[in-house]
Amino acid sequence: MAESGTVHENTVHENTADPNTAGPNTAGDSTAGESTGATARNRTVRPGGGPRGVSRYVLRVIAIGYLFFLLVLPVALIVWRTFGDGLVPFVEALTSPSALHAFQVTLVVALWAVALNTVFGVGAALLLVRHDFPGKRLLGAFIDLPMAVSPVVVGLALILLYGRFSPVGGLLESWGLQIIFSTPGMVLATVFVALPLVVRSVVPVLEELGDEQEQAAHTLGASRFQTFLRITLPGIRSALAYGVVLCLARSLGEYGAVAVVSGRLVDQTQTLTLFVEERFQNFDQPAAFAASTALALLAVVTLLLTRLLRPKD
Repeated sequence: MAESGTVHENTVHENTADPNTAGPNTAGDSTAGESTGATARNRTVRPGGGPRGVSRYVLRVIAIGYLFFLLVLPVALIVWRTFGDGLVPFVEALTSPSALHAFQVTLVVALWAVALNTVFGVGAALLLVRHDFPGKRLLGAFIDLPMAVSPVVVGLALILLYGRFSPVGGLLESWGLQIIFSTPGMVLATVFVALPLVVRSVVPVLEELGDEQEQAAHTLGASRFQTFLRITLPGIRSALAYGVVLCLARSLGEYGAVAVVSGRLVDQTQTLTLFVEERFQNFDQPAAFAASTALALLAVVTLLLTRLLRPKD
């Protein structure tokens, strides 16, 4: 009995793990597991590796190639054809009487359109943001309508409304005011196609500003006009400038609606875009390429201005 008890105790001692002996082995196994996990994580997040990195480069190549063949290459070819024979033909083409007249008509139409859309855009933005009234959503939808309607349809609608044989157009012509096939009709067409740009640039900024400062100014005795000049206008200045530049760019490059209502009368109602088409169809390619390059340069300047004037928030 004593021997069996002694044997049992020895067996228990042999089967019991010594904590001082088992500790280092357990820690070593844990450290090895952590290092293995870290190595696996490093392999997983390696930049540019695996299918995800390949798809990223494929998308970049597709985007760059798309822009190159659709935008960069055509514009580069026009510039190359423009200056292929030197700078003298370019200057001569742009200083011809027809080209100068086209520049003048384009500038007049664009400035009138920008001025009218700026006044309307600020007023419409204040109305949509600061007031609640029946038909508010319908007004917003009408403001966005030019973005969905074809400019050619706009030109045809203006002819039907203000043409010589329509009631409104006949009455205006009896008063000595011709709309269609003259500068006023071109201004109306350009105003329509560029209508939403100023409004949609100013509305988000007005919503962000709120009306607390305007209400405080009214409480202190300021009139609505003083409040607008000293509080509202400084707050929307950057957004307004951004919308004005967009409106100017759209007005300078408008073709469809202006082509319908102007009659394309050479040296009378011919804008720069119409001048490009007329010169190209008459096989005067140097003049057409020169005017196209001028429009492209205006577009680049406009793009730089929009980048500088775009609101940061």
